[in-house]
Amino acid sequence: MKAIIGAKSPSLGVSEWVQGAPTSLEQEKDKIVLVEVFQVNCPGCFMHAIPEAIEIYNKYKDEGVRVLGIATAFEDFDKNTLENLKMLAETGEVIGETKNALSAYGQLQEGNKLPYKIPFPLAMDKLSKAEGETTHEKIMEFIYPQIPDFDSQPEDYRNQIIQRVKDYFNAKQFSAETFEKFSLQGTPSAILIDRKGILRDVSFGQSGKLDSMIEKLIAEG
Repeated sequence: MKAIIGAKSPSLGVSEWVQGAPTSLEQEKDKIVLVEVFQVNCPGCFMHAIPEAIEIYNKYKDEGVRVLGIATAFEDFDKNTLENLKMLAETGEVIGETKNALSAYGQLQEGNKLPYKIPFPLAMDKLSKAEGETTHEKIMEFIYPQIPDFDSQPEDYRNQIIQRVKDYFNAKQFSAETFEKFSLQGTPSAILIDRKGILRDVSFGQSGKLDSMIEKLIAEG
């Protein structure tokens, strides 16, 4: 089941909860749920998105808002692993490009550790071995949700995008259930679900609108 904004949200794909009590969207009904989707090897996730999610957690935790973190993997499968997520949850230590970028900006403590603790539950996306031929139909199913007016674009542009998506599929070792179910474009991404379990928003990168959207959902009662 693919996620559709304005419809009931599908369940999250989770292989293991590494921090906090295991939960699900069904268990969180009657609450507003923000799902912060990140990769362990993603500097922008740790410089911007996760601190923002922590702010939202601290600001709204007593107002019926739940924040959940899901680590996914759509690239760098050797770094975006369950083991590295567990290390992050247990020790605060980061790896790879995240470590390099945060270190360059002076944002790490000794031992390559974050200067803050992630306070909300953390889980690993459900990964399965990528199988099947990269067909033209599969490529177009991936493109259309992200570029609805794709067919009206110049031919050179269309061919470039098709080739990039083909290369992406050919290099992809695993499929990540939550990432694909919600048609995410990358990390960080935020998934926002209202008290009735309706998917209200999916955003990629820093939209700057999360706080106001959550305020609006709280006001809806």
